[in-house]
Amino acid sequence: MRKPLLAALATLAIAGTGVAPAVAAPQAAAVTVDFAGIVSLSNCSGSVVRFPGSTDTAPALVMTNGHCLETGFPSPGQVITGQSSSRTFGLLNSAGTTVATLRANQVLYSTMTDTDVTIYRTTTTYAAIKSAYGISPLTLSASHPTAGTAIKVVSGYWKTIYSCNIDGFVYRLKEGSWTWKDSVRYTSACNTIGGTSGSPVIDTSTGQVVAVNNTGNEDGASCTVNNPCEVDANGTVTVRKGINYAEETYNIPACFTSANVLNLSAAACTLPKP
Repeated sequence: MRKPLLAALATLAIAGTGVAPAVAAPQAAAVTVDFAGIVSLSNCSGSVVRFPGSTDTAPALVMTNGHCLETGFPSPGQVITGQSSSRTFGLLNSAGTTVATLRANQVLYSTMTDTDVTIYRTTTTYAAIKSAYGISPLTLSASHPTAGTAIKVVSGYWKTIYSCNIDGFVYRLKEGSWTWKDSVRYTSACNTIGGTSGSPVIDTSTGQVVAVNNTGNEDGASCTVNNPCEVDANGTVTVRKGINYAEETYNIPACFTSANVLNLSAAACTLPKP
């Protein structure tokens, strides 16, 4: 998991604050990716997100990791919905400056089973944020990402943007007691560190979110906390020290109405249920 660690602080001190690792060659059709709509949490990163069908007057949502939940890691098999929250988020503009504090009133959904995501409902709307700060939410793609896609991982905690490509997909990613399905594996240039947990993974050709950054193998250990291992359909385990991962988000939009109401009973919704 990519919550802040002393090692991350040391890494940043060596690399230089705000300096991203090696950047992949930009694609001709790439859109501008900056910090607008990104948020900082007390221990993680996140973003203000909408779904393709969300209305402007719907409550604004913030997405981060399940393991960033303020009440602690959800247990394997646990799905949390409708939990009261007053968590705050620092809203960033395109330059990475904090321009507002958003506040949650509910955890709409949180789990570390199959995926690693928390979605908060805030006390304001997309329209109100746009009117006050000129900032639009990021849109979650409803399509499965593609291997080779150029991506950017945008951390509000560190105010750093990592650039790389999707290297491939992992049948099962195991870390400690948790297992995630169809995880995104980055190429090595996205050398994410503690505090980047919950950062949106943005497809640079569309500007849409295709995954949420969540972990990486730090020490080369196998299937332990902070050292996830890859398991293929035949049960073969592969360890990739220094490689980082994210969880896909394309299956989330089908579980929400246009008013951003969670509906886990929707026919197309495949998210784990309580």
